[in-house]
Amino acid sequence: MSNSSELSVGLTAAFPCSYLEDKEEQLIMLVDPDDNAQKNYPALMSIGFRRSGDQVYRPHCPDCNSCESLRIKSAHFSLSKSQKRLLNKNKHFTTVKSTIAKANYYSLYERYINQIHKDGVMYPARLEQFESFIACSWGDIIFIEVYDNEKLISVSVTDQLKTETSSAWSAFYCFYDPDYQAHSLGKYAVLQQLHLAKQEKIEFLYLGYYIHNCQKMNYKNQFNPHQRFINQQWAAFD
Repeated sequence: MSNSSELSVGLTAAFPCSYLEDKEEQLIMLVDPDDNAQKNYPALMSIGFRRSGDQVYRPHCPDCNSCESLRIKSAHFSLSKSQKRLLNKNKHFTTVKSTIAKANYYSLYERYINQIHKDGVMYPARLEQFESFIACSWGDIIFIEVYDNEKLISVSVTDQLKTETSSAWSAFYCFYDPDYQAHSLGKYAVLQQLHLAKQEKIEFLYLGYYIHNCQKMNYKNQFNPHQRFINQQWAAFD
C-alpha cells in the first residue's frame, strides 16, 4: 500500500467475539481516521480493512483467523440457479440509488434490529447509535433502496472507493422490513448492488468478512466467482 509507512495503527484489548462463541476478538485500528482514511481507504480495503462509523479496522485476533475479507469482480459475477429464482420472485420490486440518507431509514432500521437481531450487539436500536454507525465524515456513501410499489422495504448502505486507476464499492450494511423475510432481502440487496456495480463499471464489490463457522456471515460465499483475502493475499474461489 502506498504511504503505508506513514500510517499509524493501534491494537485494541481482547474482547468477546461477536460471531464465534468461546473466541476473543482484537482489532487493528487506524489512528486519526479523520485525517488518514479518505485518501488511504481503498488501499486499506485491499488488504482486509473495513470501517465502522468513522473508524477503520481489521481483525487481528489472538488465536483465530476465521475472518476473511471477500470481494467480487462485478464483471465476472455469474448468477446461480437459486439467485435467478430469487430475482424472478422479487421482480416486482424497484431499486433506486440515492446519495442522500432519508428520514424514514431509521424506523426501518429500528424494526430490523429489534425484531431480527435481538441477540446482536446493536440491540436495542437507538437513533444515536444508528447515526454514528452508518454515517462517515470522511467517506463517500450511497444508499441503494428497494421498494415494493411506494413502500421502502430495504436499504443498503454502500461505500464508494475510487482512485485514479480503480473503483470499488463496499457493501457496508443492509437493513430491511422484517415482514419481507421470505424474500431473502439480504441476498437480494447484494444482487442489486452487483447489478448496479456492473452497469457503472465498478470493478469490485466488497462484502465484508466471510466467516465459515458463522451462519450469519457464511452466505457470502454463494456469490461466485469471488476472492477472499487469506494469508495476506487474494485467493480465487468459484
